[in-house]
Amino acid sequence: MSLQTPTKIRMLQRKLYLKAKEEPTYRFYLLYDKIYREDILAFTYELAKSNKGAPGVGRAELRGDRVTGFEGVARWHQK
Repeated sequence: MSLQTPTKIRMLQRKLYLKAKEEPTYRFYLLYDKIYREDILAFTYELAKSNKGAPGVGRAELRGDRVTGFEGVARWHQK
């Protein structure tokens, strides 16, 4: 199963990509506010759930006994 990336997230990815290409020495120090947006967290949770929680590129796993549902992910990131 493949999920389509939402337009708002795709636009953010494109803007970050263009900024990095235009200014190779630019440092993205404040990405947390963008990565921890509710729409991005919800989409990444759905991706992990569709992958049955298997490790991805970062080798991180989604384990049902630790985090349950999107609300659990959001609470975990707010700590």
